[in-house]
Order: sequence, then C-alpha cells, then structure tokens
Amino acid sequence: MLAGLLIGCSLLLAPSPGAHANPQTCPPTCDQIPASAWPDPWSLPLDSTYHWPVLGELAAPVVAPRFWFEELCASPLVPNDPRGYAVAARAVTGQPDGQWQVQAQIVHWRGETWQGGQLASAAFDTAVAALRACQVTAPRFSPSITTAEPNRLAAVISGPVVAHQFLLVDPRSSTISELVFSHNAGSGPPAARWPAVPDAQVLDAMAGPLCAAYLGSCG
Repeated sequence: MLAGLLIGCSLLLAPSPGAHANPQTCPPTCDQIPASAWPDPWSLPLDSTYHWPVLGELAAPVVAPRFWFEELCASPLVPNDPRGYAVAARAVTGQPDGQWQVQAQIVHWRGETWQGGQLASAAFDTAVAALRACQVTAPRFSPSITTAEPNRLAAVISGPVVAHQFLLVDPRSSTISELVFSHNAGSGPPAARWPAVPDAQVLDAMAGPLCAAYLGSCG
C-alpha cells in the first residue's frame, strides 16, 4: 500500500508534458522568446557575404532591456520603463573590426494583448522620440530617419559608429522587434558595402516571424 501511495504522489507532482510552451511558438506559455520569432538569416542584408548564423541559437535573455541606439545616443533612462517587466532576448554576432556586426532583440509583454499591445506601442513611441533626439544627447552621432510609419522605423546613424537601425512594434502580439547593422567607422570603410535594400524588405523580414511565433496575432 505504501509503495502504491508513493507512486500515486509522484504522478501527481510530476510536471505535465504540455506544461511548457513549444519553443517554436507562443502561446500557451510566453515565458521566453520563441525560436521562430527571430528573422531568418537568409532574409537579412549582406547574408550572401557573411552567411549570418541562426539568431535564435545566439539569443540570451535580457533583464530590463534597452535598444541598441539608446546606449550609443546616451538616451536618458525611461521612468517606470515598461520594458522592465517584459520578456526579452538579444542575439549578437561577433565580427572583427572592419566588418558589419548584427544585433537583434525581441521584447514581448505577457498577458492580455490589449494591455500588452498598449505597453509595446508606448515603448516604441518613446524609442522613436529618443532616436530623433540622438544628436542632442550625443552630438557626435547624427540620425537620419529613412522610414517613419506608425509601427515601423528605419534610420541610418552616422558618426564614429555607423549603423542601420530597424525597429517595429506589433501591438497584436505585444511585441517589439529590433535589428541593427553597425560598424566602427574609426577602423575605415567596412569590408562590404551596404547593399541597396529597401527598408520595407528588412522590416517585413522582421515582422513575418512574429505572426508565426505568436499564434493568432495576425490575420
């Protein structure tokens, strides 16, 4: 009888096989960034030159995330920043000086999408304002906005570091996706020239995976 009770208790305490989210998709449990949320490497500019790795395999969790340009532009901290209680991960490719670097970040708010969508949109709008103010907070850097849409932004930042910055928010999935290509201008021109790629092509490559990763957010 004692053995039977122990077996029964172990079955009750054992985690259900379906208790955790499929690592490729979200929901049911959005406690991490799904692998399928990251842009496909082949869809990114300069992939034919650098053969970018799978970003999801490089991603690491981030606590209280900030966007790449905020450090570059010395943007002030955001009071009561909603990103402080979002789920976030960042992927960085390592390249030597003279080469383009890639950094990607995804920030997701759990819970009701109506509320998470509002938080994501507010964080996006605050980020856009901070980028526009970059030359005020960091005079050595000058941003040039090349795409400015309600939910999508692209910019070229000039200065000691040159960067192509892409940022989009998907309120339907309560998610922000960021992608940055940068190189150190002090080391001379990059080994590969930036291709003539439309901003929309890059932003679409970032937006598409969010529909697959956060089920039911698009349609």
